[in-house]
Formats: sequence, structure tokens, C-alpha cells
Amino acid sequence: MHKLLTDSPGQTMLLLGNEAIARGAIEAGVAFASTYPGTPSSEISLNLFQVSKESDLYFEYSTNEKIAMEVAAAAAISGVRSMAMMKHVGINVAADVLMTLAYVGVKGGLVILSADDPSMFSSQNEQDNRYYAKMAGLPLLEPSSVEEAKDMVAYAFELSETLQEPVIFRTTTRINHSTAPVVLGNMKPRITKGDFKKDPFNYVTVPAVARKLHVKLLKNLEKAEEIAETSQYNFTEGAGTWGIVCNGVSFNYASDAIRDLKIEQNVKMLRIGFSHPMPETLIKNFLKTCEKVLVIEEGEPYMEEKIKAFAQEEKLTLPINGKGNQLFSRLYEFDPGMARQVIANHFNIPYTPPQIPDLSDAPEVPQRPPNLCAGCSHRATYYAVKKAAEGMETIYPSDIGCYTLGFLPPLSMADIVVCMGASVGTSCGFSKVTDKKVIAFIGDSTFFHSGIPPLINAVFNNHNFTLVILDNGITAMTGHQPNPGVDMTEMNLSGYVPVSIENLVRAIGVPHVSVIKPFNVKKSVSAIREALEFKGVSVIISREPCMLYAKSLKKLRGNRFQITDKCKSHRNCINDLGCPAFYLRKGQVKIDADLCTGCSVCAQICPEHAIAPLPRPLPEAERGVAGKKGDKV
Repeated sequence: MHKLLTDSPGQTMLLLGNEAIARGAIEAGVAFASTYPGTPSSEISLNLFQVSKESDLYFEYSTNEKIAMEVAAAAAISGVRSMAMMKHVGINVAADVLMTLAYVGVKGGLVILSADDPSMFSSQNEQDNRYYAKMAGLPLLEPSSVEEAKDMVAYAFELSETLQEPVIFRTTTRINHSTAPVVLGNMKPRITKGDFKKDPFNYVTVPAVARKLHVKLLKNLEKAEEIAETSQYNFTEGAGTWGIVCNGVSFNYASDAIRDLKIEQNVKMLRIGFSHPMPETLIKNFLKTCEKVLVIEEGEPYMEEKIKAFAQEEKLTLPINGKGNQLFSRLYEFDPGMARQVIANHFNIPYTPPQIPDLSDAPEVPQRPPNLCAGCSHRATYYAVKKAAEGMETIYPSDIGCYTLGFLPPLSMADIVVCMGASVGTSCGFSKVTDKKVIAFIGDSTFFHSGIPPLINAVFNNHNFTLVILDNGITAMTGHQPNPGVDMTEMNLSGYVPVSIENLVRAIGVPHVSVIKPFNVKKSVSAIREALEFKGVSVIISREPCMLYAKSLKKLRGNRFQITDKCKSHRNCINDLGCPAFYLRKGQVKIDADLCTGCSVCAQICPEHAIAPLPRPLPEAERGVAGKKGDKV
């Protein structure tokens, strides 16, 4: 039995933040869940996917976030408690649905999880999605701890049903990926079937209907304001005249800093967990008791701006600060030391930060940049494309996925990355206004997500570029989630119909389509060169399973390779491929047998044919030698 199905109220369980959120949804009786995977939200989806195999919870990995929100919205409109999960940039994709769904409303609870990513640990921007709640006119909740995240999810469902509106549940990476003890609660029974009652004059958002629905939305927002005033998730602590207003994980940093600075008697803190609409009366009353206020919030000055507006309405003149010089930045994650320093500065508290230890005599830590895995088929594809395009002036638009790492030397195969699907769309523009050969890259999951419409655009407008679809048979970067092209029988799951990328591309009308196996270097280069010479839209489907996924299915069959004494140290293998299985020992190239997967690409490009399969497994004493003293990785 999955641990999140443990029916033992009162039991304490150590959970990852994302596991706690999934457990909270289960306790709330969620019956329908949908997602497009994206870090830092992915483990919520994974756990609900696993739970769905052992229960009557319906779960799906949708083709993209817009669709995930649409299917969940339909279930919620039919009275079924539903949840749509995505990372912060996923809300951009789903925003078209979100804005009008706020007008339409729901019957069963609908919780929309937005996992924001301050410091961009795995994202292309660090947008602050609290502004989506303001723009849509929807309630917004923000937990400050792992256990509170679990409890707040249940509150979010109740709030959604009370207001008959979706509720945005905003987390940040520090909540999603922290681990803490959580006390389990009771699990409500799931109601998996609902009923859609026809009501076109409230559901069909033609202008006349939408005008009326906007009035309803604003009335619901007024109800939400009343609830926010007394919500258990908006509370004050302390009784001093120095005020601190905080949200999310910043509440913990502020609490620790107040204790560390020994100013408990001086500070009163207002924690905002129900942050849109902001509790106006609560905040105004708080300000009236303060001489000075500091607002601590990661990201944008969302609360700070509103608090200053409330102060102006009350004609209060106390200093209110948050973002600025010597204060908090709009950039990146905060940390306890930063909070301590800024609080001390703002309230003029003598404070000497801990002395940083002298590490000048410590050896330099080797850099370990992110890299494509040893044996990754993307490396082979990039090598083949680079060889086929020799002598051409090229532009390489790329996309979101593992293959983005191809921008690093020695491959250097990405010139621009914007968002999901943009490799194809930008290629249309580049091909029209430049004379360079445009070669775009997109993964299989990303192609299904948002690469199809721009490819249709390219065919219709007769653009001239080559699209390489990197089909590794899984959504690899976020943890091997399925996509519409995946053979689900490999996961021992039935009832799914995989979609052929090749058939789809041909059906769109792409005039030149070829399929390559990138580990066959010579044939791949030849097929790619033919595609590059074609005038118009050409598509290359590079098909080879993700090495890690194949390994998990026990389908990795290749023999490991070694460097023989034929090696003349030309180092084409290192300089052209950069596979992490290579290392230098006493100036000689070696292959780490523990990392080698037997893809054989290096053997095919070695000018001396000095790379050969191992005749037998290496003795334990000779394996895994990379990284020993004197070796260069």
C-alpha cells in the first residue's frame, strides 16, 4: 500500500513537502487530479499517480498545463473535488483558461497548485504568481511549512466550495522540497462521479453572459475578503511596536531571526497565509500599533505595495519598507542569515554576523556543471547534426528539457531558449529574416505540449528550417513521467493509446520527414545532411530511449567500452562529445566502466579505432577509478 494511503489519524510521518501536499489532497477527498510535470511540483503528481493505481482517484498526465486545468475544471464544475498542479511557468500556459474560469466558477472544490521557483533552480524565470490571483480575482493561499501545506490544502478545497471559485495554492521550492514530520489526519471518502447541469447562460461566456459573470466574480471576491479577515492562516504574534509582515517560508526566517537577535519583546509579526484578497482591516489595525514596519517576502513587492496603500488610506505616516538597497532584493531565494541581517539593519539593532571561516588553504572544489548523462542519445544527435551542418552558418533554437544542456561546450548546440515550444515558433521567424540555416531542437514531450501548432504554422507559411524532434520515449527531465508518445505497457499499464510522432508530423503535411537512430552515427549524418539540404520544412525524428529510463526497465544492453593502446591522444572523444564517462589519468584518456553504457558513439568517431568493447567485466579493483588523486575529469 502506498504510504500516503495510510489510514492512521494522529500518526506522525516524515514527508517531503510535495508528499505532504499530496496527502493533504487525499485527506480532503480529491477525486480528480491532472498535471503537466514541472519541477518543483513534480513529486505531488508522482505520488497521486501512484495512489491512483491503488484507489479510485482519477489521475492524468495531461498534454500541457492548459489541458490539465481544463479537464480539472470540467470535473469541478460537475461537482467533483479536483486539483490541477503545475510549476509557475505552467500557469502562463493555462492562463487563458484561468482568467475565464474565474468568471464561470465551480461546484466541487478546485485547487490550482502553482509551484514558484525563486532562484530558478530548475526554471527559465522566477516570476511571482501571486499576481495571477490578483489579475484573475481568485483567492490565494501560501503555506509556511511542510505540515501547514498539508493542512492548508484541505482548507483550500473548503474555501473553493464556499466561494464556488477555484483557489490558487502557491508554494515555493523551499516548501516543496523540504522534509518534515507531518501528523496524519482523517481521509474523507472520494466522490468520483458528478453531474453537469446545463446552464448555458452561466457557462457559455459570450459577452452578454460574461458581463454578468464578472459581477458575480467581484461579489465572490468580497466574500473572500470577509473570510480572509478571520482566516486561521492570517495571524499575529508578539506585542512590540516594531512590525514585521511576512508570508510563506519567510515567516520561518523571520521567527528565527527575532529569537537570534533577542528582540522578542520589541517585535510584533503578522503572518499572511491567505494573501489574496489581503485582509484589509487586519492589516490596517496592525499598522496602527506599529512605529515601523518591515515586509519580508520573496519575489516581487506584492504585499508591500498593498500594505503601503492601506497605510495611505488610513493617513498613517509610519515607515514601511521591504524591497530596496540595504533591504530585501527582488532576486532569488532568501535565507536565515539574510533575514537576520536586514532585520537588524532596519531596526538599528547591533549585530555582528558570524565570522566566515578562512578557507584559503582548502583545495578548490572541482566544478561540476550539469551535463547530459553518459550514453544520452541527445549527445549523439547533436554530434551528428554538427557534422552534417559543417560549412553552414547556423542558428540553433532549442527548447525546455534535458537536451537544453546541449548549449554547454563542447556541444554548444543551443543559441536561444525561451519557453516550451518556442524553438519551433522562433525558427519560423529566424528562417524568414536571416540567410542562415535554422536547425531547431525539441523533445518528444515538449513537442506534444506546444510544438505542434508552430509546426503547423511553419508548414502553412512554407518556412525553411529543419526541426529535430528528440524522441527518447519519456518525459525525462522531470522524472520519467509519461507523455502521449509513451508505450504505457512498459510501465505495466493498460488502457492508453500512444500517439505516433512520425504519423502526426506526416499528417500535418511536413514534406520531408526522416527517422534516425542516433547511435548509428554514419547513417544519421547522411540523413540529417539530406534534411538540411531540403528547401522548406524538414523534420528529423531522432529515436532512442532515455538511457536512465531504459536502465530502469532493465533494457540497457550495450557492452561497456575501453581505450586500447592504439590511442594517439587526439582526444576527439573528449573534445567533440564531452561524455562524462571520459577522464584523464596521467595524460591518457580513459573510460569509467561504471559510467559507460555502451552507446558506442565514441568508438565510431575515434580516428584510430582505439575504442573497443570490453571483452569481460573489469575486476572490481579496476572499476570506478575516475576522480582519484591525479585524475582529471
